[in-house]
Amino acid sequence: MTEREPIGVVGAGWVGLVTATCFAELGHRVVVREILPEKVQSLRRGELPIHEPGLPELIERNGERLTFTTEMVELLDGPRLLFICVQTPPTYSGDADLSAVQRAVEEIGEPNGKALVMKSTVPVGTGRTIMRDAPGLAYVSCPEFLREGTAVRDFLEPDRVVVGSQPEHGWAADAVEAVYEPLGAPIVRTDVSSAEMIKLASNAYLATKISFINEIANVCDEVGADVTEVARGMGLDPRIGSRFLNAGLGFGGSCFPKDTQALKILAGNSGYHFQLLSAVIEVNELQKRRVMAKLRKHLDSLVGKRVALLGLAFKPDTDDMREASSLVLAARLEGEGASVVAFDPIAEARARELLPSVEMAPSALEATDGADAVILVTEWPQFVELDWAEVARRMNTPLLVDGRNFLDPEAVRSAGITYEAIGRPSLGDPGSRVAPGDARARDSATREMKEEAER
Repeated sequence: MTEREPIGVVGAGWVGLVTATCFAELGHRVVVREILPEKVQSLRRGELPIHEPGLPELIERNGERLTFTTEMVELLDGPRLLFICVQTPPTYSGDADLSAVQRAVEEIGEPNGKALVMKSTVPVGTGRTIMRDAPGLAYVSCPEFLREGTAVRDFLEPDRVVVGSQPEHGWAADAVEAVYEPLGAPIVRTDVSSAEMIKLASNAYLATKISFINEIANVCDEVGADVTEVARGMGLDPRIGSRFLNAGLGFGGSCFPKDTQALKILAGNSGYHFQLLSAVIEVNELQKRRVMAKLRKHLDSLVGKRVALLGLAFKPDTDDMREASSLVLAARLEGEGASVVAFDPIAEARARELLPSVEMAPSALEATDGADAVILVTEWPQFVELDWAEVARRMNTPLLVDGRNFLDPEAVRSAGITYEAIGRPSLGDPGSRVAPGDARARDSATREMKEEAER
């Protein structure tokens, strides 16, 4: 492979590692600067701090092109494109914490001929501030659109590449466009502020779509419709599309909650009340709690009950626990007097730090031992293959709430388990306390769900 322009990356987190490794895959020599010495040492040994499918293989294949260091001087010695991939978590006020970005800019200084390429998600206006404070440094906004679990593919097969710059930094924008050219994706050339807004607006729109279908699911619960059929019929309309129309426990992770809140705060700080986003955020928070009423519908009180959570990560193929529905569910269950046991094939280590009172089971089947209810929280593929008849035998009360509408309802029902989902008709076993046809029981459950949503 022909050697291509060297690249510098600041930050060896999830975005930084994927960005650096994929650029190495494209033939670039990449210097990655990380401030934590222990992380640098681990990466030099080939040990990754994150779980991302396909990434270990790419790092092993491109090891000679990747350099990990704690020294800024190594980053500045060669590459002219410096990609900033540091975290910008929300502060207590909801605004983005830009301290890591500011530190990187200060350490880079203002060397002529270098361009700072912002991959980190930042508020609109960040680029203007940096260009004002460091006029000798060319600036390009190039937001990332990576999804955890498919980040390598998303980088190498992007829908689009956004490149935002000002006229005086056109050479830097041209250079960024050139490094992405082999991917064959559409290039959106725009100004810096528009590029920054594209990232926030994209995630906020997708979050809105998820909250909308969850609201439809809640109405389906009321009227007896099946949200999976509704979503299928909606998604065939090309103006709507089928993606992000999966009803469930709501969205989580490092992007949608943070970026949606960031856009709402940005609008508020500018004097505009973004009413739609306020509703999107509220719906998402309430959605995680509606499961409680579904449990009480069958179990009455949860005091002394044992509830198993299948999956803890916010989505499959990642160990990320940020804004995971499992965190809210575990806290609500324990708050109502239940004991919680859980299993996740990847995220257990991270989950232990956040859920110290939750018992971690060594397998999905063992998590169901003696359980009064099981909640499917994360749609890990292996849960489809569970022996549900064996699950029914192990459980104290064979009740399952499918929080992702992921399982085959008939397969679960035929195993003797009462099946509840999100926006789908429930399927009860012959011995269940609440039969599907019992209108009074359904009315009572509906009232409980409304009360739970208001808490």
